[in-house]
Amino acid sequence: MHAGRLACYLRGGRPAGGARTYPGCRDTRPPERTAPVLLPGLLYFALESLVWTGGMAFYDPDGPGRMPARAYLVTTGQLSDIAAQEMRREPGADLDLAPVLGTGRDRFGPGRYETLVCPGTLGGLPVLTLTAPWRLDGADLSPPSPAYLRHLAAGLAEAHGWSPRRAAGYLATRPGAAGHWTPAGVLAALEEAARNP
Repeated sequence: MHAGRLACYLRGGRPAGGARTYPGCRDTRPPERTAPVLLPGLLYFALESLVWTGGMAFYDPDGPGRMPARAYLVTTGQLSDIAAQEMRREPGADLDLAPVLGTGRDRFGPGRYETLVCPGTLGGLPVLTLTAPWRLDGADLSPPSPAYLRHLAAGLAEAHGWSPRRAAGYLATRPGAAGHWTPAGVLAALEEAARNP
């Protein structure tokens, strides 16, 4: 959700607190539009990120509730190059979106962000996102790192206008974070980042 992090996928670069420099897209233009969205399903944290050293955020479209997210209007080429970077592949080839648009899901590989999901439409355009091929009940849960939580909280603030306290309460209760993080602990991590940017 964090525009600064998306910019690293589009233009190339390393997000603050991250351990990977992204090559960027063939088309580096910013999104034409952005919009806050609520997707059916839930956010959970699992596995171990090579970029953030903690659990990674995944979307279970079949999970209960609604997940706050942010829609970016990008081209097919940009989406393809963002997906390639998430899949740890070289950007440069357009994805065939017909299967995901026809069935709501398309799996490009067994990896973490190699499943493309279409949970609905916005303004007549499909909403597409990447996630894991498994559901929450099949996930190896793992708590996220403070740096990763900061990017997610920044995205919640930018897209939905959430306060740090509200974002902390939400993030601390997601599967994988719950039981490791408390709302107060997440809020302290966010406040520490604000004091030491």
